[in-house]
Amino acid sequence: MRNAEVAGLLEEFADLLEAQGVEYKPNAYRRAADNVRDHPRAIEDLASEGGEDAVAEIDRVGDAIAAKIVEYLETGEIAELEELREDLPVDMAALTRVEGVGPKTVGTLYEELEITTLDELEAAAEAGKIQEIKGFGAKTEQNILDNVAFAREAGQRQRLGDARPLAEEVMGHLDGEAAVERLDVAGSIRRWKDTIGDVDVLVGSEDGEAVVDLFTDWPDADEVIEAGEQKASVSVDGIRVDLRVVVPEEFGSALQYFTGSKAHNVTLRNLAIDRGLKLNEYGVFDVSELRSDGQSDADASDDVSDVDDPDAGQRVGERLGGAAESEMYGALDLPVIPPELREDTGEIEAAVEGDLPDLLTEGEIRGDLHTHTEWSDGASTVAEMVQAAADYGYDYHCVTDHAEGPGVFGDTGLTDEEVREQAEAVAAVREDVDIEVFHGVEANVDADGDVTTSDDLLADLDIVVASPHAALDQGDATDRLIRAVKHPHVDILGHPTGRLINQRPGLEIDFERLAEAAADADTALEVNANPARLDLHGDAVRAAVEAGATVAIDTDAHSPAEFGNVRYGVHTARRGWAEATDVLNARDADGLRAFLDG
Repeated sequence: MRNAEVAGLLEEFADLLEAQGVEYKPNAYRRAADNVRDHPRAIEDLASEGGEDAVAEIDRVGDAIAAKIVEYLETGEIAELEELREDLPVDMAALTRVEGVGPKTVGTLYEELEITTLDELEAAAEAGKIQEIKGFGAKTEQNILDNVAFAREAGQRQRLGDARPLAEEVMGHLDGEAAVERLDVAGSIRRWKDTIGDVDVLVGSEDGEAVVDLFTDWPDADEVIEAGEQKASVSVDGIRVDLRVVVPEEFGSALQYFTGSKAHNVTLRNLAIDRGLKLNEYGVFDVSELRSDGQSDADASDDVSDVDDPDAGQRVGERLGGAAESEMYGALDLPVIPPELREDTGEIEAAVEGDLPDLLTEGEIRGDLHTHTEWSDGASTVAEMVQAAADYGYDYHCVTDHAEGPGVFGDTGLTDEEVREQAEAVAAVREDVDIEVFHGVEANVDADGDVTTSDDLLADLDIVVASPHAALDQGDATDRLIRAVKHPHVDILGHPTGRLINQRPGLEIDFERLAEAAADADTALEVNANPARLDLHGDAVRAAVEAGATVAIDTDAHSPAEFGNVRYGVHTARRGWAEATDVLNARDADGLRAFLDG
């Protein structure tokens, strides 16, 4: 599906229009982009079957935008977009990653100082040129300087939500081919880190050249970067995808090795050394007899950065295993440590003690407690969202549209009266479905920690999610959020930091203090599964688990297609050592009610 690709172009269109001061159109392009991205059918199939008319049937995609989409799919470019790029030749994606720099600011900076890149932006700020522009000032200039480093670093890594689907597409391309015997992802993407450098794909095969040929013939690849007998790299939409082929009997050891992390592998190898074993990408070997002949531990071991040269003593001693990853851990009398835990933060010690957590699985999530409908900024009706939740296999679903308040875009937030009107609509839908339907709201946490929706309304709702949407650059916000979790009607603190991965860092929080306060108040802390957020992140989830706080894994879905994002939330929670008992919406409806009533 090229939906995400097309949606990205529409968002670029919107940014360039906004940068040039065009009104109204940018929002139309952004709404169209959201609906194209979430549409269940491939945009290219719609265009080939029915042209512009079929594409225009997507909600909020008008005739003009549909024509541009078809133009791109047929020709590879949009003439009007190319003209906008020529008029404003800036690295829009990089510049707008700087906190406080939006498309309009980019346009002004280009007009006044001809700034097109992050380096030029930083140089202008250091020279004091930005504060001289009308409407900017020294504070804005310093804010830009403070955030350029984050923007530069963010540009070097891809969001998991962009990279994981790409990895699955390339695996789909390779899976089932005769030359491919074993297949998996490796690296940070297998550990489900929130950002990744490159996509790493590992294949077990006796015919490396055939696999490389299959890989480099992948139709979605924009460029073949390099190709050898056992390795190859391609670029897709700016993301590097690396392939490595190993013989099947070494697939398990290679998978363990290349999954990492480096720190995990070093600690695991040191444990092996203590037991007279050697672990590397080729297998696990008994080298105890070699050491009795005088070879030192240092000679028998090797750092994970060693050159993988089979002639450099990598395959020495009696080989005990390596065809399966379980053999690598089993040789050390350990269970397989889940990839999400492999960060050398105590997981090996826990495995030795037989104390690894029984991590949450995707199938244990029973419902979504934070979702939106067309009443606020969602794309679907209450009935459509509830039915989609039922079709997804959930036991219950909660509608939590935005309440009006600080940080809520435009007029999408509901008044108290509108929330009460919605309660009637939810009640009507409740009668027509087999799953339980809860009604709530996403209220707003202001800069002081106050919840800005009236207490009378909050008291009448089934579930209250309170989230920070404004003052997201205020620095340490721990006390602010502690005040919110202590509010008597708040059930869940939504996306606590307010971060957007690779776009803004979000609030600074002492997660241990927040977790302790949430545990005391019986308020759940959300793992927002939107792949642009993943907030709480894994380390914060672990702080919550260790404090005895409850977490809730919600998609913040604005359309049915986004229910599938729950997997990102589950794996983020797994990185925080969360078990099903730690997760609010892994409980059945009665267990959920008990928490809400507690």
